Amino acid sequence: MSDLVGLFPYWAVIVLMMTGLYIVIAQGNLVKKLIGLGIFQVSVFVLYIAIGVVDGATPPILSPGFNSYSNPLPSVLILTAIVVGVATLAVGLALAVRIRESFGTIEEEDLLPLTVPELPPEPEARP
Repeated sequence: MSDLVGLFPYWAVIVLMMTGLYIVIAQGNLVKKLIGLGIFQVSVFVLYIAIGVVDGATPPILSPGFNSYSNPLPSVLILTAIVVGVATLAVGLALAVRIRESFGTIEEEDLLPLTVPELPPEPEARP
């Protein structure tokens, strides 16, 4: 039973990652796709945090009586990833606003015919 409790963060990562991926693939609305990307990013954050946790460890400040120290690198990477994720989400939302202003919709199925040029007819084959 303790093994299942210890693996809970990894199961949460799998559920969040698959949920985010499903939303990105299944939804046609650009804002919903950005929400799916945000959920996917959160799953990566949880994965890094789960990997960085060391039971019984202390922060890497040398003091007598402690033998096990945790690595601060995953926390630093998560902070950087959060900043990059917020910036990416802001750019994506700005693009969605501009697409809405230009084309009048943010639905993928309505945008595709507007953005793909029509191909010229194929030349007829000569006998």
